[in-house]
Amino acid sequence: QVQLVESGGGLVQAGGSLRLSCAASGRTYSAYAMGWFRQAPGKERELVAAISWNGGTTYYEDSVKGRFTISKDTAKNTVYLQMNSLKSEDTAVYYCATAPTGRDVVRVVSTRVAYNSWGQGTQVTVSS
Repeated sequence: QVQLVESGGGLVQAGGSLRLSCAASGRTYSAYAMGWFRQAPGKERELVAAISWNGGTTYYEDSVKGRFTISKDTAKNTVYLQMNSLKSEDTAVYYCATAPTGRDVVRVVSTRVAYNSWGQGTQVTVSS
């Protein structure tokens, strides 16, 4: 099982930037993709961005393309989400999660049901 700890959330004005971090720890026998999800009040949790085990493949939800960047420091086993040009509709609790991919180190996972380890979440609030 993978343990995940997110950090970096906060309050920012519209147009501003934040960087979220997710540190992963724990022994696994499988590579895993990592993803950032968000959940706004009254809405379902949605995948925002995902990255493969080796960091070479990424996925972005349409509404964040060109504004958010997901990256991975493989030495630290930490994933980042750089969020620029933030909008009020980006306000949500952001969660980091992992999805096992076996020996596949280049596959990115875009289906929520495949993610089986979750962090505690970090609040991002964008004021307009």
